[in-house]
Amino acid sequence: METGFSKLSSKVTLRRILGRWDLTAVGINQVIGSGIFLLPSLVTAQVGAWSVMAFVMAGLASMLVALCFAEVGSRFKETGGPYLYTRAAFGRFVGFEVGWMQWITRVTSWASVANGIPLALGFYVPAVTTGVSRTVFIVVLFLILAAINYRGIQQAAWTVNLFTISKLVPLIIFIAVGVFFIQAEPFTRLTPISWSQGSTAALLLIFAFGGFDVIPVPSGESSNPRDQVPFAMISAVSGVTLVMLLAHVVALGTLPGLAQSATPLADSAFLFMGTSGAIIIGVGAVISMIGNNAGQVLTGSRMLFALSENGDLPHVLARIHPRFQTPSTSILVTTGLSLGLALSGSFVVLATASAVARLVVYAGVGAATLRLRKSRFVGVLPTAKFRTPFGAIVPILAIGVSMIILFGASREQLIAGFGALLIGAVVFVLNNRLPIRASR
Repeated sequence: METGFSKLSSKVTLRRILGRWDLTAVGINQVIGSGIFLLPSLVTAQVGAWSVMAFVMAGLASMLVALCFAEVGSRFKETGGPYLYTRAAFGRFVGFEVGWMQWITRVTSWASVANGIPLALGFYVPAVTTGVSRTVFIVVLFLILAAINYRGIQQAAWTVNLFTISKLVPLIIFIAVGVFFIQAEPFTRLTPISWSQGSTAALLLIFAFGGFDVIPVPSGESSNPRDQVPFAMISAVSGVTLVMLLAHVVALGTLPGLAQSATPLADSAFLFMGTSGAIIIGVGAVISMIGNNAGQVLTGSRMLFALSENGDLPHVLARIHPRFQTPSTSILVTTGLSLGLALSGSFVVLATASAVARLVVYAGVGAATLRLRKSRFVGVLPTAKFRTPFGAIVPILAIGVSMIILFGASREQLIAGFGALLIGAVVFVLNNRLPIRASR
């Protein structure tokens, strides 16, 4: 059954083989990147022992947004996620800007995390941190991940699943062993905190919990997205909240001077597991970042494909490989651009747009949740298979989470973000003037 969006004429379609746990792994993999290995010290430096409550509140705030994604995602079956939701609710231009910003975030995040991997590996293999060795490592990494995705969604899903499990194992070991060494005293230092400290911690955590918004993007390759997307959204956010909270509790309860540590989880693991513990965490950090890259190419390429599939970018980007049934052109374009940014270092400027990008995506989906309840829209299945409880309260609070991002963003982030939106608007107008493009 079609959702109503016009499709490009093609006998080749994407393969619908992703299951609920595949989508859940996509979400967990994108949230748990490098941040969890650094976050405990950063948040503790701002709010001290209140950091435990801060992690809980960040998890709840993320769940508010995830519930909106779950409801509106249960109305759609095609590739695109937030882009499709806001497109149906508010029109092509708003939808395009949401999809554009989400794609920009994936491209720059991939480049950013890829640059961190040689630095993390440098502890074990110093040669990869600089010069030709670093360049070769990054290029080979990008080519391998692109090739896996190019050859099939099944291989891409297996890769993400493997990295997700592999990155969780060191964290589970850290938590399971460390819980027996926790001291109660650090949790009793509940000193007063300022508004500035609280807002800084909140912004850090909202960004650290980000990434689950990509879960519904590959819905066009899911076997039953209307049921699987709500399951994956709730499971992924619940899972990462539990893991990140417990990892922080162990770090806070075992590492004196946590706020001053540059590598909090590794330093904490060294205290109660020795050198082997620090190595486990160090290897886990590398695996986590590579896994995050694997998820970036999967979801980033599907975002670009969705924009093209629905006529909002040149339809050549929606080409599906006749043998592998993957969005081959979008995979190559996304990989090429991310690789260029990674090698040039120019991703640093674009990455500052991520604050506004997250604001646009979260607020857009929260508002779309409310609007799509009111009446039937073109491209939307008439009933949601999942309904967020408490009426309009959850979507309104989810929009409120977006406002926290806006108020906490720096001047540079706002300028970069609105600049990216402006570029998106120009791209949208130019595409509409092309003599040949997909119908809508």
